Amino acid sequence: MEVTPVLADSHGRVATDLRVSLTDRCNLRCSYCMPPEGLEWLPKPELLTDDEVGRLIRIGVELLGIREVRFTGGEPLLRRGLTRIVAAANALTPRPRTAVTTNGIGLGRVAPALAEAGLDRVNVSLDTLRPEVFERLARRRRLPDVLDGLAGAAAAGLTPVKVNAVLMRGVNDDEAPDLLRYCLERGYELRFIEQMPLDAQHGWRRENMVTADEILERLSAAFDLAPADAAERGSAPAELFLVDGGPARVGVIGSVTRPFCGACDRVRLTADGQIRNCLFAREESDLRAPLRDGASDEEIAQRWRAAVAAKLPGHGIDDPSFLQPSRPMSAIGG
Repeated sequence: MEVTPVLADSHGRVATDLRVSLTDRCNLRCSYCMPPEGLEWLPKPELLTDDEVGRLIRIGVELLGIREVRFTGGEPLLRRGLTRIVAAANALTPRPRTAVTTNGIGLGRVAPALAEAGLDRVNVSLDTLRPEVFERLARRRRLPDVLDGLAGAAAAGLTPVKVNAVLMRGVNDDEAPDLLRYCLERGYELRFIEQMPLDAQHGWRRENMVTADEILERLSAAFDLAPADAAERGSAPAELFLVDGGPARVGVIGSVTRPFCGACDRVRLTADGQIRNCLFAREESDLRAPLRDGASDEEIAQRWRAAVAAKLPGHGIDDPSFLQPSRPMSAIGG
């Protein structure tokens, strides 16, 4: 069976960036992701084992042209086999770049082991510097743990440490300059992300979202921003801006108002073995069943390629017929 060594869709895009969700569980309850009581977690038998995750990553890298692997969740640091999975991915040829997207809790403790396993860098969520606002957003008193995690990642050499921030209207939307100043002082790279319709409660409303334009307006009141070289962006979702003449930069990811679907090179693997060709896809393609039924690498690769080939031209949030995915972000993987 012939296998094409790329994951191409019918619109000319090629997926080279694989987002792997390792768990749907999380130790925070962020209001833009899940309800206060949490969610019903996936039963353990439905989750891919460490070896199954490793095999699918290998197929992606060796047969389908994946060049970057990012481990997500839920909260990926809750996955006991994380360092083993990272090490296995970094042992592949060609070696993919590897990253972890995390809320930072416990990162300071495991950062040295992740660095030893070959992890290249981390993305850490930090929406506020105020303990009372953190508790309101995350429904947990864990801000010091997140800040310690950031420092631990930097000390372990997982640089550049990238920070993701979501601004919520009337909650933390006045903190944009403070967050940027905090990151600049410590050498972290900050990215602001528009809130997306991926909450479990389906309570997202466009009029409540702090837009990319608003974020830039707030930042420009405190800093001199200038667009960075557009060539630096490539297929990356963030628009980059030099801060006060550079070299420091800040990014703004306008997923809703400034969609970058035309350059998207991402594909997602959920913790229970489903391929999603778009974060907002309404359909998934099952790789777990054939994996466990004894399918060959080539057969799995063909299923994966067919899933990506069906990718739509855009996420369609502006379309009147848009429906939010049934799975929330914690179950999809970021």
